[in-house]
Amino acid sequence: MRRREFIGLGLGAGAALLAQREARAQGLIAAAARGMRVPRIRDISVINTAPQGVRLCVVKVTTDQDGLYGYGCATFTQRADLIAPAVEKYLKPLLVGRPADRIEDTWQLSYDSSYWKNGPVLNSAISGVDQALWDIKGRQANLPVYELLGGKCREAAACYTHASGNEIAETIDSARQIIAQGFTHVRVQVGVPGMSGYGAAGGNGPRLPALHDAPVFEREGYIRRVLQLLEACRAQLGEEIELIHDAHERVNVTEAVQFAKDLERFRLFYLEDVLSPEDIAYFRNIRQQCTTAIAMGELFNSPHEWIALVNERLIDFIRIHVSEAGGLTPCRKIAAICEAMGVRTAWHGPADVSPVGHCANLALDLSCTNFGIQEYSGFNAAAQEIFRGCPVLKNGYLYANEAPGWGIEIDEVAAARHPFDRSNPLNGGWGELRLPDGTLIKQ
Repeated sequence: MRRREFIGLGLGAGAALLAQREARAQGLIAAAARGMRVPRIRDISVINTAPQGVRLCVVKVTTDQDGLYGYGCATFTQRADLIAPAVEKYLKPLLVGRPADRIEDTWQLSYDSSYWKNGPVLNSAISGVDQALWDIKGRQANLPVYELLGGKCREAAACYTHASGNEIAETIDSARQIIAQGFTHVRVQVGVPGMSGYGAAGGNGPRLPALHDAPVFEREGYIRRVLQLLEACRAQLGEEIELIHDAHERVNVTEAVQFAKDLERFRLFYLEDVLSPEDIAYFRNIRQQCTTAIAMGELFNSPHEWIALVNERLIDFIRIHVSEAGGLTPCRKIAAICEAMGVRTAWHGPADVSPVGHCANLALDLSCTNFGIQEYSGFNAAAQEIFRGCPVLKNGYLYANEAPGWGIEIDEVAAARHPFDRSNPLNGGWGELRLPDGTLIKQ
């Protein structure tokens, strides 16, 4: 209605019209409020599945609003059967009925509720709930999670994957196949004759003499073999390819310093896990004596493990396994602290991270300025049937599903067709590795 028509109605009619408009506006506000009612957690459950032979645990949080739910990765492969009880017997009774939109508060409550903190089982359980709440938030906002974190800093995440072989020539052939797919970063591992290795089958040749029947490992022979591998890689793959090697904490502290120094000439993108979490003080020795880039953190659960390394710039890449640290909520804070210290991210991304967990990694990769590289493990047909909407790899880059939340839907019927394998006597654990004299070593 035009202004002069409104005036012509007279004082009483004009007031009535204003009252009608006010009532209509209040009604629209009330209707919108009803439509935006805060969802509450109605149920929390665990989906266990192993489509690629690796035990995956995913938490599903269901709200009291029809069709509103979310998924989170809680995978701890080596102790997978402990996750469901941690979620269903402890976190579920604590959280059912609480608002699903208070992610930070829910994380702090869950973290503090056990009194003793920073264990891998509870951290993984918390991660499952935490990531599921971020998924719910994204679905509510009709946005991918990376948008909730501030939006993209890049279009896609550069990835590396694994080249391996019993012999050096086999590893180089494997690397060439990876490079042909568009990757510019490759992790290279090789078997060592006569012993069990990491990231590659045992090298050809008779078993090393040993005083026991367990898998055997000899540190000095491993170091010599890796130096030979990297020299061949540089000669045959060229200087343009970025090389990564994972020591997997299998050398002692003095050997680690010398090993890192010897690797300087090969200009690695980074050397991973050259020390164990128990030996992190020795990273100062490495930093003081060489310039080899160092990545660490895949085994970290607690802030006490990484804060000093980052604060003193003793590592170059943080490699935390997001579910082991407690989910997206703590890891986005870790990324921010690392940014201030010049440390780049390289989140752990092997096969024992569910596709939901890979989506969480990718959300951080896309939204954090200090992204470095992303470890990539492909998804087979069974995994893609269960987890519809997996991130897509193109020419060495990982692209996000642009659907709301993680963009993942889980077919629980298909998941049930791939149960955990109970035939392994180790029940998913690492087993043992020993020096020739029988000394048990970390692996």
